[in-house]
Amino acid sequence: MSDQRWTETLYASYGQSFRVDEILFEHKTEHQHLVIFDNAQFGRVMALDGVVQTTERDEFIYHEMLTHVPLVAHGSAKRVLIIGGGDGGILREVCRHKDVEHITQVEIDQAVIDMARQYLPSHSDGAYDDPRANIVIGDGFDFVQTTDQSFDVIISDSTDPLGPGEVLFTKDFYAGCQRCLNPGGILVTQNGVAFMQTDEVANTAVRFSKLFQDWHFYSAAVPTYVGGIMAFAWASDSPTARQTSLTELRERWQATGIQSRYYTPELHAGAFALPAYLQQAIKQ
Repeated sequence: MSDQRWTETLYASYGQSFRVDEILFEHKTEHQHLVIFDNAQFGRVMALDGVVQTTERDEFIYHEMLTHVPLVAHGSAKRVLIIGGGDGGILREVCRHKDVEHITQVEIDQAVIDMARQYLPSHSDGAYDDPRANIVIGDGFDFVQTTDQSFDVIISDSTDPLGPGEVLFTKDFYAGCQRCLNPGGILVTQNGVAFMQTDEVANTAVRFSKLFQDWHFYSAAVPTYVGGIMAFAWASDSPTARQTSLTELRERWQATGIQSRYYTPELHAGAFALPAYLQQAIKQ
């Protein structure tokens, strides 16, 4: 049994530690430090710049909630944009929606896609071969500022606001996403662990409030994103998408035929209920 341990460095005075059973890949790419290792509890773990991005054991929680909430709420999304998400988990979940006709994924680091396909194949589960998927290797910030395409749902599956991911939490990025959304479109973004990164949630709230007619946050508990519930930001110029009734959510979900491991219409509806400390932080 290995005695080697890997400790996350997201927080200066607190962090989770994993026993490393085997390092499968480690490399400093053009953009970030990437490591993939085996752990008996969580399977294969991928980290970028000292921060856990995904594990085989619990990835489905994050990917299902960041994908199915906006797609089911929209109800008729045909065109989807994914920013980041090089491990392929979001692409996999979007591809499960057969009514989606076109998916563009913009990932800044080809090495993340390549290594995830090799060492975490169940994340993408063949989604990179789906003919609806168009993979763009480039900067997501630049893409939303310059593209002439428009989308029904935009999913920002970025790293934390450090290094290459920092620009994906700015007002200019959110404004770029807004210009790419079709009428009634929805933007969702990962927004960190709410208790540990409350300031990030509050900053996003301020930026969204100046751009979108409707904005809020929803949550899910992902074990390896330690410190409490994971926050997802929601923004739309549709005043009704977030208010879709539970009855309608159930009907739409059943129509997809998707067998999920975490997402349910009931969780969807309840996920928008926030603890008091978050309501106070976002002044809602």
